[in-house]
Amino acid sequence: MTHTQRVSTCLWYDDNGEEAANFYVSLFPNSRIISVNRYGDGGPMPKGTAMLVRFALDGVEFAALNGGKHFKLTEAASLVALCETQDEIDRLWTRLTANGGAESMCGWLKDRFGLSWQIIPEGVDKMMADPVRGSRAFAAIMTMKKIDIATLKKAYEG
Repeated sequence: MTHTQRVSTCLWYDDNGEEAANFYVSLFPNSRIISVNRYGDGGPMPKGTAMLVRFALDGVEFAALNGGKHFKLTEAASLVALCETQDEIDRLWTRLTANGGAESMCGWLKDRFGLSWQIIPEGVDKMMADPVRGSRAFAAIMTMKKIDIATLKKAYEG
């Protein structure tokens, strides 16, 4: 199999990596399951359980490994979804926090599988680069869980 992306991220799951990958590809356009390798006889999981799922989110490749309870996903690594509209932020936020996900602060959340996400408006990095207006935008973001673009722009513009 030929991959167009030579470096990718592998996410560790106890045993629900295939479910997580299928959920993630349902959220973004230009996303798909690339391949699923399954455990055979004598593996650490029941025969037929997905071992490694390769998938693409908006064209970026990832892998989900069902490796058991040895390691956990943490906030030390997160996926960043840049959103063009408030509707997109709202849709992703709602879907990712549903069924056991949890809101955090400043556009961060954790989905029901334990993966951390940043749901961020496109261009927020450019806002933050401005020493005066950026500090107002930063102060506004610090009061939010889900980012509200209108409130952020109002703070930025003063």
